[in-house]
Amino acid sequence: MSFWDYLGNRWSQLLADAFQHASAVFQCVLAATILGIAIGVLTYRTEWGGNLAIASTSTLLTIPSLALLGLLIPIMGLGVAPTVTALTLYGLLPIVRNAIVGLRGVDPQLIDAAKGIGMSRVARLFKVELPLAWPPILTGIRVATQMLMGIAAIAAYASGPGLGNEIFRGISSLGSANALNQVLAGTLGIVVLALLFDAAYVLIGRLTISRGIRA
Repeated sequence: MSFWDYLGNRWSQLLADAFQHASAVFQCVLAATILGIAIGVLTYRTEWGGNLAIASTSTLLTIPSLALLGLLIPIMGLGVAPTVTALTLYGLLPIVRNAIVGLRGVDPQLIDAAKGIGMSRVARLFKVELPLAWPPILTGIRVATQMLMGIAAIAAYASGPGLGNEIFRGISSLGSANALNQVLAGTLGIVVLALLFDAAYVLIGRLTISRGIRA
């Protein structure tokens, strides 16, 4: 069976797997974004705090994905829970690092001006610092998403959702008629999803970052 015939026969299942893959990545990126920005806000003001946050999330990223899933499965079982936990942890580093860099890069004169007109610390954070730090934060989210697109394929090891199941089925049946088609379909599906997400981030950047900041 040719690759195109295989796609035609498995189209509905591939679409379902692609939707599950995209949904899992989106939810994990959202969770990692909330956690990552919160960590950045709590640690960027002190040198040691920021360095500790970056070092900790860097350490998480060095753990092999199969090893992390293997550690989580006895605690959480198979399925969605270990997948979401692992992907969220892996997505933290670029977001935390860029949040800290972005917040530290805000012009101190703008912060002083905000103080001068009576803004509270919380108001300065949400109305001045975070909006100005948003471009590097968005870049971190974009990088995290691309990373998680590939790592999410490994979630099939823990019976997680997504296109990784197609790839693992192909690998486990190497030598059979459709093994290569399965691996190729899963891989190309992930690449297409990554490109679509990246295009969405470009659009979000154009809608949420003012021309003055982009310049």
